[in-house]
Amino acid sequence: RTCGRGSAAASIVSYCLGITHVDPIRHNLFFERFLNPGRHDPPDIDIDFPWDERDRILDFVFARYGAVRAAMVANHNSLAFRAAIREVAKVYGMPPEEIGRVSGRLERWAGENISFPDPWPQILRLAARVEGHFRHLALHCGGVVIVPDEIRRYVPVEVAAKGVPVIQWEKDQCEEAGLVKIDLLGNRSLAVIRDAIDAIARNTGTTLDYATWDPLSDANTQALIRCGDTMGCFYVESPATRLLLTKLWKRMAEERRAAADVFEYLVIVSSIIRPAANRFIREFVRRAHGSAHRSLHPVLESVLAETHGIMVYQEQVTKVAVELAGFSIEDGDQLRKVLTKKHKQRQLRDYRHQFYQGASVRGMARPAIDAIWDMMMSFSGYSFCKPHSASYAQVSFKSAYLRAHYPAEFMAAVISNQGGFYSTYAYLSEARRMGLTILPPDINASDWTYIGKGRTIRLGLMQLKHLARAVADRILAKREARGPFRSFQDFVARVNPEPAQAQLLIKAGCCDSIAGELTRPALIWRLHAWQRVRGARREARGKSLSADQAALSPDSSSCLVPRASSPFPVPDEYPEECRLQHEIEILGFPLSRHPLELFRRSLEGLDHVRARDMDRHVGQKVTMVGWLITEKVVQTKDGQPMEFVSFEDTTGLYDATFFPDAYRRYGYLLSASRPHVLEGLIEEEFGAVTLTVQKVRVLRMMFCSETITRQDTSGHGL
Repeated sequence: RTCGRGSAAASIVSYCLGITHVDPIRHNLFFERFLNPGRHDPPDIDIDFPWDERDRILDFVFARYGAVRAAMVANHNSLAFRAAIREVAKVYGMPPEEIGRVSGRLERWAGENISFPDPWPQILRLAARVEGHFRHLALHCGGVVIVPDEIRRYVPVEVAAKGVPVIQWEKDQCEEAGLVKIDLLGNRSLAVIRDAIDAIARNTGTTLDYATWDPLSDANTQALIRCGDTMGCFYVESPATRLLLTKLWKRMAEERRAAADVFEYLVIVSSIIRPAANRFIREFVRRAHGSAHRSLHPVLESVLAETHGIMVYQEQVTKVAVELAGFSIEDGDQLRKVLTKKHKQRQLRDYRHQFYQGASVRGMARPAIDAIWDMMMSFSGYSFCKPHSASYAQVSFKSAYLRAHYPAEFMAAVISNQGGFYSTYAYLSEARRMGLTILPPDINASDWTYIGKGRTIRLGLMQLKHLARAVADRILAKREARGPFRSFQDFVARVNPEPAQAQLLIKAGCCDSIAGELTRPALIWRLHAWQRVRGARREARGKSLSADQAALSPDSSSCLVPRASSPFPVPDEYPEECRLQHEIEILGFPLSRHPLELFRRSLEGLDHVRARDMDRHVGQKVTMVGWLITEKVVQTKDGQPMEFVSFEDTTGLYDATFFPDAYRRYGYLLSASRPHVLEGLIEEEFGAVTLTVQKVRVLRMMFCSETITRQDTSGHGL
């Protein structure tokens, strides 16, 4: 279960060896991005493993090749300005409190003239001089170098704090020295796929082999991707990506036009969804829908045919430079490296001059050259090559297949691996919208992780805040050894939990199935009785126990059986509001209902549009209610902040845009712990519907009644 990615996925040898899983011939991958005759530095190979297996893979490498032949790559950590101040101030003997105070003042009053007492002026001058200088080595996240004989013959090596050998060079120096770096990286979605496949095999007997399983032609998976129902699916679950998928295919479906190859378009989406390409995305979607466009040059019709004349992949920079400006493959690849900030031998202005000169010789007009060069500049910084995008898209497709066919197992695996773009609560809400039933944690039915089976998802014990892993492991071990717990007395006798941990389990509802007729408060009283018994036993330790004392032994279940003469009352069940409060405190969210239902009294009489009905109100100013799911602050081309926010109500998810004016006025009100009333305009583009926010206010909680603060019969405040 790996994902070989990066330019190595363009190699048929990598594919035949099983390093990568994308057929480079079938998907027309550009081999010269990996190797070309003019390339002098060795390419690196990136391989993703499930995130919780990566350390074992590294252990395997050193067990097989030893510290003599293998070592990890270093990162060179340098001094930022605050770190430089701290290090210099320590030399001057300044106490940490004063260092923090001065650093805070510099941050808070940047740009203003501040005077500092001696010796701070000298410290600040020296800090400015050492800023950016090397401080110490750190381990690269997964880079490994392996050589045929002895690694110290090629590079200085030392032992890291983790105990593994690490070379003193970072990745670019490795490349310049001719050392081949292999990146062994962790990927949470591969663990999600692994765990979902294992659960499917246990529940249904169906076996899916990760390496040979090919879901690209599955109709249900294709339909799910076209609709943008990809929450939980690797790399295509962000709001921006889901919106782009909807824009690409929704109108095609409405017009009953044949959709393009879903996988090939998913590869494009994986690469074009980057900040610098935002201004080209709308034009790409327009062209994908069949709108006419005029090519900047006839050569682009063939070079960029698969992406409708828009540069999407890194290697398209190389191809365009070769075809339009007469670059060699080597120069074209070096230009690509300059744009991605991986090469510094020649400055960008040199390549710009070469490109403009070559394109002019071939008869291109200056405006067309400017437009093409501007498109190339969108690759400055973070961007993908097609082999990398294809590898990611294949993992996305496999994730989407599992979501389409085995939703419970898949969503349980997503939450259990704590990965993805959203919170646990958001994934559970999505699971409910998928028609799944969410079951509470249970002492006999829950594992540490979430369990998906059929149409249900059972919460795992991992979700309980402050529950010690050792206690959870003890519960699972006792249950496996002697079967399920028959009663609360049986649970206490076998597990012997700490009182605070047992009380946590009771309040979370984990013991409801073994409580019989006892309420949760009654179980807590029995727990107190058990504590008294333990105290009495400690006092009697070392003495012979009387028959009465023996009857109170915690090894005897009788200590928890109510007696007619018991001085303890049997309290009523907690009020509904109190149980909700326990859910929020222990689980982090209300489990038994959507949080918006807690505000139903506040919503009474409020005329608002629900998420599922937005497409009926396009072009109208409306009021909507939403619970914040995720948000992303970006900047306009003028440098002003704005925000994209995903909300949900009880009917579905929807996306909202806060342009700079609305963000400046209302951004401070946004919170993931309360509902919002949003006023704005519903807009539609290429079939995707969003809300442009104009006003925001927050709801006050009005569901509370006097019962939430009353005392129960046990005398404990609720």
